[in-house]
Amino acid sequence: MDLHVPAEEGTFREEVRAFLAASLTPEMREAGRLATSVFAEPALAMAWQKILHQRGWAAPHWPKEYGGAGWSVSQRAIFAEELIRAEAPPLIPMGLLMCGPMLIGCGTPEQKAHYLPRILNGEDFWCQGYSEPGAGSDLASLQTFAASDGDDYVINGTKIWTTYAMHANMMFALVRTNREVKPQAGITFLLIDMNTPGIRIDPIVGLDEIPEQCQVFFDNVRVPKANRIGAENQGWTVAKYLLMFERGGNEYAPALGIQLEKVKQLAARQSIDGTHNLMQDEIFRHKVAQTEIDVLALKFTENRIKSALGAGKDPGALSSMTKILGTELWQKITELAIEALGTQALIWQPEAIVPGAGIEPVGPEYATTAMARYLNTRATSIYGGSNEVQRGIIAKLVLGL
Repeated sequence: MDLHVPAEEGTFREEVRAFLAASLTPEMREAGRLATSVFAEPALAMAWQKILHQRGWAAPHWPKEYGGAGWSVSQRAIFAEELIRAEAPPLIPMGLLMCGPMLIGCGTPEQKAHYLPRILNGEDFWCQGYSEPGAGSDLASLQTFAASDGDDYVINGTKIWTTYAMHANMMFALVRTNREVKPQAGITFLLIDMNTPGIRIDPIVGLDEIPEQCQVFFDNVRVPKANRIGAENQGWTVAKYLLMFERGGNEYAPALGIQLEKVKQLAARQSIDGTHNLMQDEIFRHKVAQTEIDVLALKFTENRIKSALGAGKDPGALSSMTKILGTELWQKITELAIEALGTQALIWQPEAIVPGAGIEPVGPEYATTAMARYLNTRATSIYGGSNEVQRGIIAKLVLGL
């Protein structure tokens, strides 16, 4: 793995900073600052994606021939860090980080030609139809059924925890097409137009009072077989390929490092005896230092994954490892923020974290999002395959258990 930054990349960070300073609107920065999960307000996130697309920077991790930036590993890391420092709204990941790479690896030439440009320019907004009420981490037990009918499949069933389904016009989904074989062998991967008759979407309001998740119902929904990825009953193979990007395609370390810096700044504002601040407390400093060590270790592991992907290799169990470490470190950092804020963290004002609402915070502005972030990160070790499932994958692939 070559992490050396060539001389010609010496001005790259300045180029990125100048672009962000000129391109991010105040509304977009507010959406990024107030985001309490991996998702920002959809309209502003998509508007930001269109600006990045015009510059050719919407999907720098894609191969250049499909619209990627052709950057080195170090350039991509710099870009990720500067996006976070500038408080840019996070881009919606289902298309750019999941569906797009899956199509590049598994789609037909016709599917790539049609969908990839639409993912890049934001014309298509994707959601993920995997989990069901009885099939979460045990995804192979899914029961939503697609019956073959001429050139179409007819789908009946339901999906749940479908993030931003109410905003999406497309879904990539796993459906059962054969009930007579072992569970993994009877699943097919489909692309579904969300405007198709027979689809109903019910939003689910979370603990943070934000309706990110949905339940989606299918009542005799017809989907052309041309929208199938891979062969019938071979969707499990496609899903495993896509999950590699969902679990290991995200770069957790840049955001974790910056969020930890914010916790340190926050703690430095908190007086513990009228003379000393919390960052001068030996026990709290030790917790922060240990977390910094863990974030640095994760950073190097993510660089190994990016290097492997860049060389056309499968990072294997490393994707599960970074999913575990990244999500649990998110939780740890939000816990440090709550600890640092003390009673100020108890202020619950969800209306103040809506971009454009103009609501004056009850307490200090830097405390406004702390509790919502803490609550939201409780789910990070569950979605995308729970961390218990990830540990099982590691045990099987690495330890042979």
